[in-house]
Amino acid sequence: MQKHCLAGVAQHKIEALNTNLRGFLKQIVAIYPGSFDPVTNGHLDLIHRGCKLFDRLVVAIARNPEKDDSLFSLEERMEMLKAMTADLDNVTVDAFEGLLMTYCIENHANAVLRGIRAVSDYEFELQMALMNRKIEPRVETVFMMPAEKYSYLSSRIVREIASFGGPLSGFVPELVEAHLRRRVAQKRAATSEIPIK
Repeated sequence: MQKHCLAGVAQHKIEALNTNLRGFLKQIVAIYPGSFDPVTNGHLDLIHRGCKLFDRLVVAIARNPEKDDSLFSLEERMEMLKAMTADLDNVTVDAFEGLLMTYCIENHANAVLRGIRAVSDYEFELQMALMNRKIEPRVETVFMMPAEKYSYLSSRIVREIASFGGPLSGFVPELVEAHLRRRVAQKRAATSEIPIK
């Protein structure tokens, strides 16, 4: 019995030591950049898996004021992303403008998370990753494959399906689908000059 108690004390000390050491280790902060117009289940799949790999994951919406043909405003996209990630304690939602590497350094990020769906994605992402490494060697790019059921999914495809009134179940969360339906209806009404109540 005494031996068992001593073993318990030793285990407690080891756990306390590991906890203390963790405070001295460098936290891994990753940036997951994108337009998220709109956020899809494919995006959320990467966010949920990515937040398990990093101490902190920042979902960063890229803002380009010179080319703003987005379906949803920056504020709307942030609102949807925050709602979809509210249960993830180590995930935050932000927006940035300019060079991604500048944003990474300003936020003390060590890594950039990117999803790759196909070979065509890899060619583009590899080029961007090599350029980013040239600009800022301290930031690594981490590639993740999406779940198989989302390997074909993109925001562009979702927008196109929504514009023709097609089914969106399984592609986006219900909240996002509701926003999409409403926005498509508003655009149609604006085109035909029929007000939406």
